[in-house]
Amino acid sequence: MKSILVSLSLTLFAVSPAVAGGTHSGGHDEKGAGKPGDISNVTRLVEVKMYETDDGEMLYEPRSLSVKQGETIRFAITNAGETEHEFVLDTLAKNQEHKAQMAKFPEMEHDDPNSVRLEEGEKSEIIWEFTNSGKFEFACLIPGHYESGMRGDLEVSAH
Repeated sequence: MKSILVSLSLTLFAVSPAVAGGTHSGGHDEKGAGKPGDISNVTRLVEVKMYETDDGEMLYEPRSLSVKQGETIRFAITNAGETEHEFVLDTLAKNQEHKAQMAKFPEMEHDDPNSVRLEEGEKSEIIWEFTNSGKFEFACLIPGHYESGMRGDLEVSAH
């Protein structure tokens, strides 16, 4: 079984910038899970790996996360798979809405601070402050990926 890559250190992580320009932007402020964070307030580094298995599953490692309201997380995201994947952090309802849009416009590009889309082998990061408690998710909304298992539960506990 693969180990979960969660580190409490604030080790620097070299990344390339996310390529996320395009037609879908805005709307991800303090509603939902939180807001873009300030790197100087990062309390924890969470390494996320996106990949496919030989039997067709598409997965994240780790598959679920727990954070505390008020934490600022630095997500170091790596696409270790052989196809394009994305990491979108939002409420379940907003991800389902976004997934429906992606089904209609699969090549839609993003300009959202809560998401990144990466080609095979690429790395990027998201700095996120969790201002609200509750149940959220991270997901790949490229058509067929969510259905192949590419989603994870995120619980934000109150102070």
